[in-house]
Amino acid sequence: MAVAANTPIDLIESIYGQLPERMEIGRRRLGRGLTFAEKVLVNHLRDPETGGLERGRSYTDLDPDRVAMQDATAQMALLQFMTAGLPEVAVPSTVHCDHLIQAKVEGKQDLATAIDVNAEVYDFLESVSAKYGIGFWRPGSGIIHQVVLEQYAFPGGMMIGTDSHTPNAGGLGMVAIGVGGADAVDVMTGYPFNVRWPKLIGVKLTGTLSGWSAPKDVILKVAEILTVKGGTGAIVEYFGPGAESLSCTGKATICNMGAEIGATTSLFAYDEAMSRYLKSTGREAIASAADAVAGDLRADDEVYADPQQYFDEVIEIDLSELRPLINGPHTPDRARPVSELGAEAATEGWPMEISAALVGSCTNSSYEDISRAASIARFAADKGLELKTSLLVTPGSEQVRATIERDGLLADLEALGATVLANACGPCIGQWSRSDVEEGDANVIVNSYNRNFPKRNDGLASTLSFVTSPETVIALALAGRVDFDPVSDTLTARDGSEVRLEVPVGEELPAKGFTGGDSGFLAPPADRSGVDVKVSPESDRLQLLEPFEAWDGQDFVALPVLMKAKGKCTTDHISAAGPWLKYRGHLENISGNLFIGAVNAFTDEVGMGKDHLDGQTKSYPDIARHYHEAGQPWVAIGDENYGEGSSREHAAMEPRFRGARVVFTRSFARIHETNLKKQGVLPLTFADPATYDAVDQDDRISVLGLADLAPDTPVRCQIVKPDGTTVDFEANHTMNDEQIEWFRAGGALNIIRARQNS
Repeated sequence: MAVAANTPIDLIESIYGQLPERMEIGRRRLGRGLTFAEKVLVNHLRDPETGGLERGRSYTDLDPDRVAMQDATAQMALLQFMTAGLPEVAVPSTVHCDHLIQAKVEGKQDLATAIDVNAEVYDFLESVSAKYGIGFWRPGSGIIHQVVLEQYAFPGGMMIGTDSHTPNAGGLGMVAIGVGGADAVDVMTGYPFNVRWPKLIGVKLTGTLSGWSAPKDVILKVAEILTVKGGTGAIVEYFGPGAESLSCTGKATICNMGAEIGATTSLFAYDEAMSRYLKSTGREAIASAADAVAGDLRADDEVYADPQQYFDEVIEIDLSELRPLINGPHTPDRARPVSELGAEAATEGWPMEISAALVGSCTNSSYEDISRAASIARFAADKGLELKTSLLVTPGSEQVRATIERDGLLADLEALGATVLANACGPCIGQWSRSDVEEGDANVIVNSYNRNFPKRNDGLASTLSFVTSPETVIALALAGRVDFDPVSDTLTARDGSEVRLEVPVGEELPAKGFTGGDSGFLAPPADRSGVDVKVSPESDRLQLLEPFEAWDGQDFVALPVLMKAKGKCTTDHISAAGPWLKYRGHLENISGNLFIGAVNAFTDEVGMGKDHLDGQTKSYPDIARHYHEAGQPWVAIGDENYGEGSSREHAAMEPRFRGARVVFTRSFARIHETNLKKQGVLPLTFADPATYDAVDQDDRISVLGLADLAPDTPVRCQIVKPDGTTVDFEANHTMNDEQIEWFRAGGALNIIRARQNS
């Protein structure tokens, strides 16, 4: 399959060509008009006449148009794909090298260091991409989601990506869903993407943004309203006159951070802003094709007339009344106006001084974002204002970086004292080497990123991270304190004068168009017969996979509880990033981080528990390794929204590798639950949430009647006390017949492999 650094127009036209027929089928089956999200989904049903359409219940087969992978997740996804035995990927796919570049000095030096340190991983990814017909974006090309928006996203399309912020492409009207690598392998091998038909949340936007308010404030407000799990199992569809007033990249910011509310994805309908963006990025033909079917790249009129009848929940936000917000620390849904942060910090005992300010990430690094930030920098320099803390800037892509350099925006930021980092994720994902603070030093950072869990940015639990818009980050960097309101407060210039910052002014798109810079794209060779995939058997960073064993047909009896997590347990807690990113292609080595961030519900210790084989207190990775070597299967227990955050399937593969059979929770985050299913781990939720409290440290758990495991049927379980007494309880699951077969086979990949070899 030929791969280019863009989406071929003939592919898009074929998708648009079936819209009228598919929309007629959808309206007939549902007996009503369709929302835009429903239109995209119906148009990508493998079987539009029989695919399940019951929200929150039906599992449905969909055919995405594209797969995108970033370098940290692509390693395991492609190691899995290699075991399937196919000569090439079945759908257009790309790999983007953006996660393994550590921010330490500045962009050029950090990139050179990364290319040297990660050489064997990059060689593997480049060679495996060439072997199987996958487009490869070299390190320095940009952050996956910004590159996808510039090159591949298109209105009405559907894609999956092995990163939780894949929904960024919803800013260009695409249903883009973050998944684990096993889901990507399904699609790359020609099988459908199987997902539960989502619920729908409608967000009606009215009014227009003004002053210091930015698109980032829209999603910060939505996160406040819905919380980190309020969007679970749902697509968030934005509409209304306010939606049309936002730029395409502003829409992308909002969709990107929908991952922080647990949403399956978020999207906006096609409009003039998207058309302008397509044309500015050299995709005039796509804009013309979209214009021809624009009526089906939006919801039907009756949906907009009475949204309450079409969405499971409707939220309305007046953009004219929205004020700058800042969310954090430790969770992206803890919101307040910027003007109130100082008072809250005083009450909570948080530091007032800001130790670092950071602009960029896949969420906020567009030309418009940088131009608004640069306008404040220019004004500050003219008025004699100076930074009061370090300022780090991450361009979203080489195209953005080259364009803002040409237009002088980079110079404006550097003149103020900003350090420009590589076109990569960097501090947003823990790839930040700091020397100014150490663990235990309570400090505050402000950033325009998306996720702010403890240790997320710099690996330090003592760092308090706050998320806001790029322009507000610059303002707070000039103040150096959190008790500053850029709307009303003043700053003292070098000459002693008091200066109030001007309202930021940005350009939606560059007047001179974009310049590509060094794109870094490598298309696979036409003749791939001589390409060898580079994996050294001695490598400590790459390890070929062995299939997981199939279920032996027996119940799970009296399994020890390796870990019971207290409170929030994200994929960062289960499988930490930062320095562990280097092992993302080596399942055994990366299992050394298993549960190291989890809080032990029995002792409140972090990353430590009781080894029930020898009674000693050890780190969770050491216990897991001991159980694995002894052939002792085990269970883990989580609380609410277990596994929220990143899509990293390592958080499911590591427990599976070390012998996990079941994970019990009060509730799961969507992607993580799916990842567990894919790897053959049984994800169960307590029918009575209070059962979580009934499990003590020395208890064991049995899961019974597994031979009769069936959809919509609770599972019989027992808590086995040390004295042999038992407490019966029920647990629920969300598996359909196909997913139960994954469990029985030992994982979905085993079924794919068997089909290819049959």
